[in-house]
Parts: sequence; structure tokens; C-alpha cells
Amino acid sequence: MWVSIWDNAPWHVSKEARSRIEGHNGKVKKGQMEGVRIISRFLPTKSPWPNAAVEPKWIHGKREVVEADRLLSTHEIAERVCAAFGCPHYEHLSLAENVA
Repeated sequence: MWVSIWDNAPWHVSKEARSRIEGHNGKVKKGQMEGVRIISRFLPTKSPWPNAAVEPKWIHGKREVVEADRLLSTHEIAERVCAAFGCPHYEHLSLAENVA
């Protein structure tokens, strides 16, 4: 089982996301594919207490990463996130190029 704890961003609570998770879980349960079930749980809405330490860092990082005039490739995003937060970017990790 894989538990995913998400905020209530529109793409997390969308009908498409729920449908994909349900489809995946159904195939795993029926033995049609290997893998684990995905259980998604959501953070409470408008609750700053779980995010008090995260939000200031997220705003700072977001300003360093995003651009208003164009979409970035997944590689550009990974490089910028790692630069903003001072973490290494491991090239061997696979990233889909067309995630936008």
C-alpha cells in the first residue's frame, strides 16, 4: 500500500486524478497488474498549523523556480528546485518530459 498525503490543490482532488487512482487500484486488486494500492488522504483545508514551517519556504522556492511567461521542462524544474533548496539533483532519476 502506498499512502499519499496531499493538499487540496485542484489537480489533486480532480475527477481525473481520482479516476486514475481508482482504475489503478482496481487493476491491482484484480491481479491485472503488479503494484500496490494507492491510498490518498488530504490535509485539512485552511489549516495553517500543519504548514507553518513549510509555507514560508514554499513561497520563497516558488518565486525562484517558476516563470510567468513560459512552461519549464521537467529537467529545468528539477534543477531550479534543487538550486533553490540546496539539494543535489541526481541525473539517474527518470523524469517524464511532457508533464505539463
